[in-house]
Amino acid sequence: MSTYDTIVIGAGHNGLICATLLAKAGQRVLVLEASDSQGGLAASREFHPGFHASVAQSFYALPANLIKDLDLAKHGFELADSCLHTIALSPDEAPIIIGDESVSGVSADDASAYQTYRRQLKTFSAALAPFWEKTMPGIGGNSLKELLTFAHMGLKLRMLGKDDMLEFLRVASLPMRDLVDEHFKSEALKAALCWDGIVGSKLAPRSPNQAVLTLLNRMAGAHAGQHSLPAGGVAAFVSALGAAAQAAGVEIRLGTAVKQVLIEGDEDGQRCRGVVLTSGETVNAAKVVSSADPKTTFLKLVGTPYLEIEFSNRIRRLRCDGFVAKLHLALKGRPQFTGVSTPDGRIILAPSMDAIEFAFDDAKYGDSSEHPVMEILIPSLHQPDLAPAGQHVLSAQVMYVPAHPEGGWTEERRQALREKLMAVLERYAPGIGELTLGMELLTPADLETQYHVSGGHWHHAEPAIDQLLMMRPTYEAAQYRTPIEGLYLCGAGAHPGGDLSGNPGRNAAREILA
Repeated sequence: MSTYDTIVIGAGHNGLICATLLAKAGQRVLVLEASDSQGGLAASREFHPGFHASVAQSFYALPANLIKDLDLAKHGFELADSCLHTIALSPDEAPIIIGDESVSGVSADDASAYQTYRRQLKTFSAALAPFWEKTMPGIGGNSLKELLTFAHMGLKLRMLGKDDMLEFLRVASLPMRDLVDEHFKSEALKAALCWDGIVGSKLAPRSPNQAVLTLLNRMAGAHAGQHSLPAGGVAAFVSALGAAAQAAGVEIRLGTAVKQVLIEGDEDGQRCRGVVLTSGETVNAAKVVSSADPKTTFLKLVGTPYLEIEFSNRIRRLRCDGFVAKLHLALKGRPQFTGVSTPDGRIILAPSMDAIEFAFDDAKYGDSSEHPVMEILIPSLHQPDLAPAGQHVLSAQVMYVPAHPEGGWTEERRQALREKLMAVLERYAPGIGELTLGMELLTPADLETQYHVSGGHWHHAEPAIDQLLMMRPTYEAAQYRTPIEGLYLCGAGAHPGGDLSGNPGRNAAREILA
């Protein structure tokens, strides 16, 4: 029977980050991963012989200081010096090229408005950036630490100046549609700018409240929300994390599933003592940290007999059905998108905000749209070893695909969605069907089954206003600690949420070491 200071459940990026920081602080740490590879949704997968892709496509919000804290550069990782530009395509307009500071293919008024728009959002994002790296105070919290955090939050907003602070308070609650309507005329530009506030969530341009906050969170990374790919792609990030963990002394056991979190005590007090593996082995530890989603952690690994009824019910009611599917194509040549000389950026196929809204409406009622909207990357243009020589991988995030349609994901329903997606791609990249050697479609239900993520949601819980900040995932477990002493959360279901930021893992490690 082995004993560790801390056991981390799951070798996704947040689990590895948490484990590495704990080990660097002197703890003996064990990471247990059910699959045969580390990285979770960021892990590379072979979807057709010789062709590889990962579910996670690129980086929004990876902080530069976290890269330094983990010594990832020593293990071959660094963010790209330049970002991926965004290419917004529309059947009726020329391509729009969106960069960090400028946009082309639009009117002079829209080009000028874009600079103002980006400056304003960068100002707001900079004011909020420290909060994503902090533990949110508890509701009604009055400890010195919590009061200082509240004071810091207020001071950062007040330092914006009166006008900017009031404007921030107004903008933060706007639907994305209202925000971009205030600045721009081009429908294709507005749709592309909406995308980064809503992708990965159950939101559309008209949805109220939290989309702007999500966008500002994503802008807090090293490249202010612009997408970037390191040399070696997302897989290089996973490889560097694994190497950094092992260099820090972390023990990683792949293909080792946890059956149950071991809890001792009674109604007067319960404490986590380790885990029981599916093999029957017991592994003891003073603390256990779960990077699994909250429903999996509490309802499956802990079990309701150890939880208060009200807390169990809140966890059951967490909204976590995914709304994003992944499409991978193995291509025998480089696809040619109309009007695009080299498709080496991020391509958005959402010609208008109405097109996004209509696709959302279909999914609300349990079906995928007849006119899907999606974000495309050709990662093999940046990492040739993802495909055989001269061939390519297309990776697409398809929004508004329901996790559990009525009748389930039958083969007939899957084939219908494949045909819809290929029809859209053929419209923008004529001849792509003839280039296609193989295809993989991962619905949210597939992500749930293959990656053990409840609902197949990459945020582990919908980033809604009632499931964010000091209420993520619920107010009883919003500071990475849980109602069970010694049990912590470090996954995307904890503050500040999903994407490849690593902040949940880092913040949880800090709380454990406090």
